[in-house]
Amino acid sequence: MPGSDELYPPAQYGWGWILLAIGVLLLLIAAAWVVMLLTRPRRDLTLTDPSQGPVLQTTDVLSQLRVEYLQSIQRIEDDYRARSLSARNANLELSRVVRTFVNEYSGLEAPVMALDDLVARGAHPALIDAMQRHYYPSIFRQGPAIDPLAGAEAARAVVRSWH
Repeated sequence: MPGSDELYPPAQYGWGWILLAIGVLLLLIAAAWVVMLLTRPRRDLTLTDPSQGPVLQTTDVLSQLRVEYLQSIQRIEDDYRARSLSARNANLELSRVVRTFVNEYSGLEAPVMALDDLVARGAHPALIDAMQRHYYPSIFRQGPAIDPLAGAEAARAVVRSWH
């Protein structure tokens, strides 16, 4: 009867909907776990003994960095001697290598800094000297470039003396 004052019970959901909701929640939890697993920082897996820590110590890494850059400087010098690099390009490459070394070794963004910026930041005197006497005149000045062999020695001085 349309005018009856009887109350109707609430509609019941089937078990399929509850299982679907639980499945969606489990899927969200699994996705969050996978994202956390894939984005966490990696551990160094090259341990000789877990109690001793990493195989390479900081000084070993820095020494290896020096060796790599000294080899790059030697390669540039050899290319210049073999006439595969002009004096200007050799000095340009030496400047790039030295600036990149400083950036990797200390974090100073030398590759994107002008000489005045390096002076203002208090960069090591060996770098300032090499830039002023060898690289800037060779790269930016008209006329013959400064001897790259002297520039290579200045680059070696920077790599060896950088703190």
